[in-house]
Amino acid sequence: MLIGDVARRSGVSARMLRHYEALGLVRPTGRSGAGYREYADEDIRRIFHIESLRSLGLSLREVGSALDDPGFAPSALVDDLIRQTQDRIARETALLTRLRRIGAAEPADWEDVLQTVALLQALGSKSAGTRQRAALSSVVEEVPVPVEALVEAALCERDPHVAGALRWALARAGDGGEALLAEGLGSPLAAVRRRAVQALAELTSGEATARLRDALTHSDVAVRRCAALALGGRGAADAVPTLLDMIVEEANDVDAADALGALASDRASADRIAAGLVERLARATADVRARRRLTQALADIPGATASRALAELAQDEDRAVALTATYILTLRESADPRT
Repeated sequence: MLIGDVARRSGVSARMLRHYEALGLVRPTGRSGAGYREYADEDIRRIFHIESLRSLGLSLREVGSALDDPGFAPSALVDDLIRQTQDRIARETALLTRLRRIGAAEPADWEDVLQTVALLQALGSKSAGTRQRAALSSVVEEVPVPVEALVEAALCERDPHVAGALRWALARAGDGGEALLAEGLGSPLAAVRRRAVQALAELTSGEATARLRDALTHSDVAVRRCAALALGGRGAADAVPTLLDMIVEEANDVDAADALGALASDRASADRIAAGLVERLARATADVRARRRLTQALADIPGATASRALAELAQDEDRAVALTATYILTLRESADPRT
């Protein structure tokens, strides 16, 4: 078969076939009477083998080794090709992500594009100071930064100062980050889940509050506790059970007691919270320290239910509990003689 016929049937151009011949990859087995190259069936099979190996990403040199070296072991080369392909996909994915973020910033001109690119690069810098300045400049200098980029940076940031700046930037970036942060709550990494709920806690939107309410049933206790503290400050009564547990478990118990005090702004809520504290006191009969913390928490809860509980606790067998309850009652009487 002449070279033109081979080119038409194989899809490999005549020029490439001559290049293969020059490299010694495939040589026509004969010549016609007029001196033209003639390819046998075996030559054509080799051409198809060359094209198949090239489709895997092998160089022509590697193709030659694979076809001509009887001892050639493909496993190492295939593993190397897998690594190269994974690296290339990662680079292309990163580029696609960056392009999408630039597009989301809606640049008006190339100056805006360059400014956004510089900020995205700064957010990924190895320098904590550079990352912090980038987070702050997104708000102070009003450099447009896609919320997705801020969320990703916030979920990955280990430096507490930079993390605080990123949460501040997110809180001022407007709506849009809540759903992405909620996805972070599903991360297999506890540190990422913690950063996600901390960032949600600083967002004041209704969606952020709804996401925090969902987090009250999260399997990660640290997520539940952070969500409860944030919701307590927003007047969400469904945070009360978790806040009560935090006092018993001595987990940010002072903050939890403060949140309960803020929730007890009306008489009905105050009575429910007081009843919850009393119920936890009854459960914690063997845990002296927990009973003391629960008694102290009653200090910020107004109303008759809390006062009755304190009166009973003033007679408690645990002297520290009794003295604490007596002192709180004295303060109440000083503040309001009718109490």
